[in-house]
Parts: sequence; structure tokens; C-alpha cells
Amino acid sequence: MLLEVKNLQTQFRVKGGLVNAVDGVDFEVEKGEILAIVGESGSGKSVTSLSVLSLIPSPPGKIIGGEILFKGEDLLKKSKKEMQDIRGDKISMIFQEPMTSLNPVVTIGKQIAETITRHKNLKKKEATAEAVKMLELVGIPTPEKRINDYPHQLSGGMRQRVMIAIALSCNPELLIADEPTTALDVTIQAQILELLISLKNKFNTAILLITHDLGVVAETADKVVVMYCGKIVEKATSLELFKKPLHPYTEGLLLSIPKVDEKVDQLFMIPGMVPNPLNMPKGCAFSDRCSKCMDVCIQKQPELVDYEGRKVRCFLYNDKQEGQV
Repeated sequence: MLLEVKNLQTQFRVKGGLVNAVDGVDFEVEKGEILAIVGESGSGKSVTSLSVLSLIPSPPGKIIGGEILFKGEDLLKKSKKEMQDIRGDKISMIFQEPMTSLNPVVTIGKQIAETITRHKNLKKKEATAEAVKMLELVGIPTPEKRINDYPHQLSGGMRQRVMIAIALSCNPELLIADEPTTALDVTIQAQILELLISLKNKFNTAILLITHDLGVVAETADKVVVMYCGKIVEKATSLELFKKPLHPYTEGLLLSIPKVDEKVDQLFMIPGMVPNPLNMPKGCAFSDRCSKCMDVCIQKQPELVDYEGRKVRCFLYNDKQEGQV
């Protein structure tokens, strides 16, 4: 197994108290596999991905428990220097907004070459040549000229390609892509996804895809983890999830996807709002938004259980597993 996350717990201390942004998360990523983590904003997706690379700002954030095993070694036990050697080399990340991730006063060529120089110990001329190759690989035309451009001279899609070039410049074994198609138009989204899949197939790179777009998941992911309020509520293969969602929250997310062959006056919307993380309900966090809510859902929190070879956190299946229904 390439990456194993076990009982990960990440906490933030804020003015009103403690927020459990990631609360006991478990998942695995195999080499050459795409695992998607989905959920609404505030579900803990991005914090989970940042925790893997120990990029949680401290203060106010802190990883308070769990294990993050990369090729059998716990990343949480690594020193800062050891993590710096791993980031960008063995594990890379495409951040959500390229305009805030790229340095506006440094050419894109120098920014790509910086990563290559840091991890491959190449000289400046050799690193620049590698940077040109990476720009060509991600589909940027005339890369030998573009390498001298600054981020503001590129379109949103081009900047995202530069971020992918930086992330892949040292041929990482694991690529974390945090909302890689956010704020891009549909055509460019499709190109970026096609690029990620082709690069995965070419280099056998594992991808941890963070997204709220289930359309993206359907096109790319092998397995899916659904998160809500810092917890995993469902784990399944992509095929299983779309064919038969188990958790009411997953059902709601799928029903929210517009269908081109259906005419409706109003799109489906999950009622209510994500609860305040400082004032979480006693029972299931989704209970006040769930059409299938039972008395037990309000009283206590369900456990993540096995059901039909999958994982789901819901009393509908807790009871079935226990033989009570």
C-alpha cells in the first residue's frame, strides 16, 4: 500500500473553542490509483490533504492523533527537514488556486526549476531544460518562450497547467490535487482532467483528488470517500457509489447533479446547513438535514460499519448489520 491514513485527527483552536476539522479519518491509496474525497465546503477535505503533507498552520491547527503511513513509514514522526525532502519529490500537491500559489514576481520557468534543483541536484541550465520539458508535457505551446512568462501573463487554465508541471517535475509517487478544476470553464476542466489521467497512466502515479464536483469523480476516480463534518460517512468504489449510494448524504449529493436529459423547474437541494463546528449536535451530524432521520440518530453518533463490502456511517445499516431490522 502506498498511503495509509489511520484515525487521523486534526484540530483547530479558534476564538470560540476547539474545532475537530478531521475526526478519525481512515483511507488507503494504492499505487496508480485515483482516490477521490468529496463533500461540501467545510467537510474536512482540504484539511485532510494538508495534514498528509504536514502543512497545517500551527497555531491554530494541530494534528492530535493518528498515523499517516507512506510506504510503511509514519510521516507524522518525520522531522521538518525530512518532510521538506519528501514534499515536491515523493509527494506533490496541486493547490486549489494557482494565482495565490505561484509567485507573481518570479517567472514560471524559475518556479519549476526551483523544485527540480532542490530535489534532483541539477545545475541551473539543466533544471531550466527540464522545466521546458515539463511545460511541453502538460500541453503548454511554445514552452521555450513561455518559460520566461510571469503568472499574470497566463490564463487560468495555463496557470493550472504550470501548477501541475511543478507538482510532477520530480515524478512523485503520490499527487494530491486539491480542487484542480475550480474556477475553470467546462472545456478547460475537461482538458485538465484528461491531462491528469494521461499522466497517471504514463507514470503510474497515485492521485488523491479533493473535490466537491461529483461529475469530476465519475470521470476519474477508482474509489471514493465521502466526508461530512470531519468524518467519513461512506467509502466505496466509484461504480458502487454511483450505482447505489448508501448514506442519505451521498444520495443528496448525487441528486444535486443536473441531468441534461431531464427538464426540471428547480434543482434538488439538500435542506438546511452544515452545523456549526463549535456546536455540533449530540447525535449524527447530518440528522437535522436527513429525510430518513430516526430517534436514535438524534441521541447518539453512528459508527462506520461494513455493509455489502463497503463502509457506511448510518444507523440504517448499523441496525441491519446487527440484525435488528
